[in-house]
Amino acid sequence: MQEAGAALGSCNPPLPTLGQGGWLIVVKRASRWLSNLGAHATLEEDAFVAGAWVLALGGAEQSHVNVDHPGEIFYEYLRRLANHVDEHSEPGRPLRVLHLGAGALTLARYVENTRPGSVQVAVDLERELLDFVLDALPMADAGNLRTIIGDARNVLTHELATEEFDIVVLDIFSGFGAPRHLTVPEFYAEMNDLLRPGGLVLVNVGDDPPFAFADSQIEAMSQVFATVVASAPTEIFSRKYPGNMILAGTQARLDLTVVDRLRAAGPHPGTVLFGAELDGFGKP
Repeated sequence: MQEAGAALGSCNPPLPTLGQGGWLIVVKRASRWLSNLGAHATLEEDAFVAGAWVLALGGAEQSHVNVDHPGEIFYEYLRRLANHVDEHSEPGRPLRVLHLGAGALTLARYVENTRPGSVQVAVDLERELLDFVLDALPMADAGNLRTIIGDARNVLTHELATEEFDIVVLDIFSGFGAPRHLTVPEFYAEMNDLLRPGGLVLVNVGDDPPFAFADSQIEAMSQVFATVVASAPTEIFSRKYPGNMILAGTQARLDLTVVDRLRAAGPHPGTVLFGAELDGFGKP
């Protein structure tokens, strides 16, 4: 894989920053204007984790990726997504994975690392973002990743309409600011149509108390999928604290041993709910 620092160093001069103990650390940084967002995307080297980078959009931190050790995931919500990937079929088996919302391709790199030979598609509305990320931080096997620029639902029903995937990951929205056409049961049904037998739709839902948006998405998914599983930090289910909830939808019968492993995998403290345990949710 191309050394990430070489690509980034040509974009912006390294930035000095104070590290632990007052030591001066040189941090590499790159940026690119995103025309749709109307703001800059930046990639900045993590001063404390060797080989890791932070992607920010319009100054807001959006993704963390360790390109030297892609099997290591920093963000809790991404770790919960990765736990579901780990539990799908046999360990190490290549998968076909669709990512709706690309970010720094953290999960795509994780799949590439843990399941070599997997074929993946990344879709993003920001036309400059994917090129920026891949120019600065190339994938190890770029030939197994296809990128598409466009609206997630439009791409689903046009460019990808005849394709099948083991897993579809939706990581686009946060709260009621999400595009409505990506939050309705019909959209989840279109994702379901692309799944292979036993396939899985994974959704990252960021929300604030009282979690009305998360309720609306649990309800929408419950209209489409035979099984819906919700996992999050335990405090989220009190509806008192903001955060990210991971929703998983499938037509397959849920193996209770898988739920046990998801609970054990963490991050901790965490909670995994399904079936009657979710009765208090999904009622907008």
